[in-house]
Amino acid sequence: MAELMKLQVICPDRVFYDGEVSMVELNTTEGEIGIYPRHIPLTCIIAPGILTITEKSGLKNAALHSGFVQILPDKVTVMAEVAEWPDEIDLGRAEAAKGRAEDRIKGKDSKTDIARAETALQRAIARINVIK
Repeated sequence: MAELMKLQVICPDRVFYDGEVSMVELNTTEGEIGIYPRHIPLTCIIAPGILTITEKSGLKNAALHSGFVQILPDKVTVMAEVAEWPDEIDLGRAEAAKGRAEDRIKGKDSKTDIARAETALQRAIARINVIK
């Protein structure tokens, strides 16, 4: 039997996930990370992407936006601005947001905050990819 650790994903409006898992995968500002039980203690900044949770019963995927992750040998705590299950995402709205972000990035408007537009694009892509 695989070794397990506690995973909590906490958002401002709810506890998104609370359970025992054998692995967690997510994006950080330093790249993708896979976390198994007995991982070294670490704190990372979350980048928009897909959160993959490996449970006894299989995999669960969710869109994960900005926040922080605290990793301890027996527990992972994700403090997320937003986390969404695939059935909570409106695909049409996510695709429209992706188009708007791409237009802002391609535009030559000096008033456009490119970093903000790129983050919006990453969030939209994460939403779309978690559904597909």
